[in-house]
Amino acid sequence: MEPFTIITGDDGTTRCWWGMEPEIYRTYHDTEWGMPVSDDHRLFEKLCLEGFQSGLSWLTILNKRESFREVFRGFDFDLVAEFTDGDVERLLTDARIIRHRGKIEATINNAGQAQTLREEFGSLAAYFWRFEPADEPQRPRLESKTSESVSMAKDLKKRGFRFFGPTTAYAFMQAMGIVNDHLPGCIAHPVVANARATYTRPV
Repeated sequence: MEPFTIITGDDGTTRCWWGMEPEIYRTYHDTEWGMPVSDDHRLFEKLCLEGFQSGLSWLTILNKRESFREVFRGFDFDLVAEFTDGDVERLLTDARIIRHRGKIEATINNAGQAQTLREEFGSLAAYFWRFEPADEPQRPRLESKTSESVSMAKDLKKRGFRFFGPTTAYAFMQAMGIVNDHLPGCIAHPVVANARATYTRPV
């Protein structure tokens, strides 16, 4: 499929080129990607899973997401911050997830940093939504990072977060609804636009 195009599926629905198949991708595209998120556990989950995706496809991560949720305690960062070296070794033997020591250790490290963010800003949501662009683009951006995602990644690195660069930050912003990058003509574009228009930004 050509990137940055609209595809009409066998169900007669138009979607962004990447959200057509397989079915798990279609459901994720139609119901989740781009919808604004305030829940801190979901934000932390996405931050971590984007790190695990580095060098892999999102489909690989999506297929393993329920297992990730199980082993990382629903991505409750207060619980994950208490993981020990023994937990790292245990997770390195769990074939249900990505067994990468650096990424596992980064998730535990980032849980502690998330606690600090919450103390400073009141919630992770209040922190991350500070990076929402001031102006909504007239069409989805075609680049893999933006000035806002560069600023987010830089700030998180300064705060001690790992495995979260500018490209990862932009993918996070797209998925969590901080921007609407569904293509015009996609069935989800107006749904997300309306959800963002009526969404109360966290403070």
